[in-house]
Amino acid sequence: HPELKNSSHLNSLKFSAQYLLSLVNDILQLNKIEEKKIVLEKVPFALADEIEIIRSSVQYIATNNNNELIINIDQNIPARLVGDKLRLSQIIMNLTSNALKFTRDGWVKVNAELKEVHDGKYVIQFLVQDNGVGISPNDQSKIFDMFVQVGRSDEDYQGTGLGLAIVKKLVSLFGGQIHLESTLGKGTTFTFCIGFEKAEMIAQVASEIKIPQFSNIRILIVEDNKINQLVTQKIMDKHQIQCDMVADGFDALKILETRSYDAILMDINMPGMNGYETTKRLRAMGIQSPVIALTAFDKEEVKAEVFASGMNDIMIKPFEPNQLFEVIQNQLEKVD
Repeated sequence: HPELKNSSHLNSLKFSAQYLLSLVNDILQLNKIEEKKIVLEKVPFALADEIEIIRSSVQYIATNNNNELIINIDQNIPARLVGDKLRLSQIIMNLTSNALKFTRDGWVKVNAELKEVHDGKYVIQFLVQDNGVGISPNDQSKIFDMFVQVGRSDEDYQGTGLGLAIVKKLVSLFGGQIHLESTLGKGTTFTFCIGFEKAEMIAQVASEIKIPQFSNIRILIVEDNKINQLVTQKIMDKHQIQCDMVADGFDALKILETRSYDAILMDINMPGMNGYETTKRLRAMGIQSPVIALTAFDKEEVKAEVFASGMNDIMIKPFEPNQLFEVIQNQLEKVD
């Protein structure tokens, strides 16, 4: 129904759904941090690219509040670092979006400065500063506590009250501490330091993500949730990808007896027969098509069992279409 594309009701529903998802994800992440289930990854990344992605993501907040978003990255910082870019991005994203929300007709600065090189690690000081409403001395002592929201007297600042609690815990995971300076009515500054190794191999980083163009491929989607079926089907239809949809592992094995597929998207948590067992059985049938696990679990929690069952890769739900297509493309290239 293209006529509903700009519906205010639909946009409100989407916002509410995203807000609820954000709340659930924040609570789950806090629980994992407290139970020490999060292990920081070590992957090469370009700091400038990650901050540019953040800038693009929060630009609408800056525009709505008539703020100038200023980015400064020290040229002495290596072009490629090694570390957990996802958690680093989450820290900077939370701090930057908060600063933009609590600032009107002003500016927000995001700085990354190389402080020292020690034992092979490049220690970077990150600063997120604004000239917004500021935080009162009484609130500063509790700003990092869970479910705390301050500065709501004038306007309804949307948020879960978990963002800064997560920021503090993530910075601690990196072995750092976050510091706060604020003056009511003048603005707020957050600073923290994290050390990263320098990536030896400098690879070219794409300036933008391009969705691969697929032609003449067929995908089997094994998914029991009706909403997930609908969403995935729409994604495939939009990009002219042929696909068949089945609701459980038994139907998947049955259809695979007579049809072949270039790739299989496999939900893990299904009634009757889960994705692990389904994959083991289809491998026993001699089917070698790449199987991509679809799950809402943390990747590290399921990785061992996913690969042991014969699956080839993992997608965490909810996912962006470009992420899904990139994983599919990688698996198809391995087959070729």
